[in-house]
Amino acid sequence: MDPTDLARIQFATTTIYHFVFVPVTIGLAFLVAVLHTKWYRSGKDDHKRLTRFFGHLLLINIAVGVVTGLVQEFQFGMNWSAYSRFVGDVFGAPLAMEGLAAFFLESTFLGLWVFGWNVLPRRVHLATIWLVAVGASLSAAFIMAANSWMQHPVGYTINAETGRPELSSIGDLFTNPVFVWGYIHVLLASLVTGAVLMLAVSAWQLRRRADGGIFRGSAKLAIIALVPASILALGVGSHLGVVEAEYQPMKISAAEAQWETCQPCSFSLFQIGGGRNDETPTQLIEVPHLLSVLATGTWDGEVEGLNELQAADVQRYGPGEYVPNVFVQYWSMRVMAYLGSLTTLLALWGAWLLYRRKLTQSRVFLAVATWAVLAPFVMNTAGWMLTENGRQPWLVQGLMKTADGVSSSVSTTELAISIAVLVIVYVLLGIVYGFLMLRYARRGLELEHAEEPGRDPRTPAITY
Repeated sequence: MDPTDLARIQFATTTIYHFVFVPVTIGLAFLVAVLHTKWYRSGKDDHKRLTRFFGHLLLINIAVGVVTGLVQEFQFGMNWSAYSRFVGDVFGAPLAMEGLAAFFLESTFLGLWVFGWNVLPRRVHLATIWLVAVGASLSAAFIMAANSWMQHPVGYTINAETGRPELSSIGDLFTNPVFVWGYIHVLLASLVTGAVLMLAVSAWQLRRRADGGIFRGSAKLAIIALVPASILALGVGSHLGVVEAEYQPMKISAAEAQWETCQPCSFSLFQIGGGRNDETPTQLIEVPHLLSVLATGTWDGEVEGLNELQAADVQRYGPGEYVPNVFVQYWSMRVMAYLGSLTTLLALWGAWLLYRRKLTQSRVFLAVATWAVLAPFVMNTAGWMLTENGRQPWLVQGLMKTADGVSSSVSTTELAISIAVLVIVYVLLGIVYGFLMLRYARRGLELEHAEEPGRDPRTPAITY
């Protein structure tokens, strides 16, 4: 492998690993804020205990997520210095906003929320957790704005002297159609992730613990959030495909392994083959017109084939391979879509049981809901791979290729060693994260009381 391949592997490893924690933070922060609001309004101890219980899981996730996110910042300078110099005048604004505004907002009020129990006024304490949720969402917005610019560059001019793009309109950056729909999709996927995690933990408690009945409230909240979020995520994701088909038709055609232009186009639910050396795959199940609907939003829309798009890109940009990895695109799209559909069915099943007041009695649903915790993580990873792999061979669509963005001073040996070190560190972090999440998720609520017996709750204390 050359340095470009190794640099891509390293960045893919760190990015995918970091993105495991991002949706949990956004989604769970919102749900913990809702639980805290319920306690504030009702004054019931059960709501307070649930808030603190799921607050522990949120804190564990944020702690590990922050560590994994920092590595990506360093990689821009270490492995992608040419890319950093090229896009610095555009990326500087959203990344600075993310660090100085969103991250500081999130971390500051998270600290106030953690240490503010029985110290801050109840209304102020409630506001801190909502500001944590807002900060997490804003952080994702700034990162998504920068990433969406790579998918569809807008609001920039090319400096005649340096040949580099410079941001000319911050408004265009945040009204980029790829950003608007992509960001909405990320927020909905995050809410789905947080809701499934809360539902899974609640289902386990309801199945295994004699005193787990209190978790019916958190399971109910998770289902109420999951039903609309999962349905909307499917709808917004479908429309995002139409948006990307306009600006990145190669990405969508690769996701369907569509080598020749078609009109109308069928959607293959499953196929064998379809890669670069197999342009006539065996399509086992096809749904007529569905690809036209997904890619164009019309019943009989035309979808350009990869061969035609490749020829057009060669004519426009010069010789080269402009087709991304079709196998990754095809199956990433289907893993995401199929798991998203199954999650929606799970949510509707839970809503039906809630309506019939049989949620806690359905052992089958509780067992399925417990294991469903894995689905959103796989689904989010597949969606991220679909987005990023589909842009290849471009780092910035139409402006800079991946091979041109790698640091020339970093050797293959250095990259290989750093990949090995990062993988080892991430494996250890993953073990610690899994241990802590499982340990706290299985604890009983009797350990979650805020006050110690005999201590004046008005007296602040920090325990190490």
